[in-house]
Amino acid sequence: MPAAPERTDRSSDSVAEAPELALFPLATVLLPGGLLPLRIFEPRYVALISRCLRQDEAFGVILIRSGTETASAVEVAEVGTSARIVDFQRLPEGLLGVLCRGERRFRILARRRQADGLNCARVSWLPESAATPPAPQFAALVAALRETLDGLVHSQRWLEPHYEDAGWISYRLAESLTLEPQELQRLLELDDPAERLQRLARLLPKDPR
Repeated sequence: MPAAPERTDRSSDSVAEAPELALFPLATVLLPGGLLPLRIFEPRYVALISRCLRQDEAFGVILIRSGTETASAVEVAEVGTSARIVDFQRLPEGLLGVLCRGERRFRILARRRQADGLNCARVSWLPESAATPPAPQFAALVAALRETLDGLVHSQRWLEPHYEDAGWISYRLAESLTLEPQELQRLLELDDPAERLQRLARLLPKDPR
């Protein structure tokens, strides 16, 4: 029998009708279009990954605010990214290795914890801006990103370049920097790619090249 809901943030008919995602709380942030390798060993996540592979389902990656990745009772951020498995392999010692790609941002409306410790959430999808070219003022950022990713684009078949899209550029640039998870989370929560690029420009040296 499923465990009772752990907490409910917004009680309304819209919450009940919202899509539900199984959550994978992590000490890292997955951005839309980004790649995330995972090593799976806990039974609750082995079962989740097996189901996602069978049914081509997505799950939600969400940043842990308090707790650990192996704990079932954790406090998490409100905004995360849905992830879909693009590759998997059996690893030594019975581990399952999966490669996931970030898809859509979501906001948690209500969360519950199953009896097996798996966290699930009713979510609303956050809007993404239509693909638009980055403003000329960000040309140096785009050049720096191209320089960083050129080698990876040819060696990593799952990396699809979209240098004409300010949103994609802002996410990949954020990934290329050494940023704390909390800073990546703030960037994830921004709706406007231009605002995201402006924030990244402030985090970079004046000459990013």
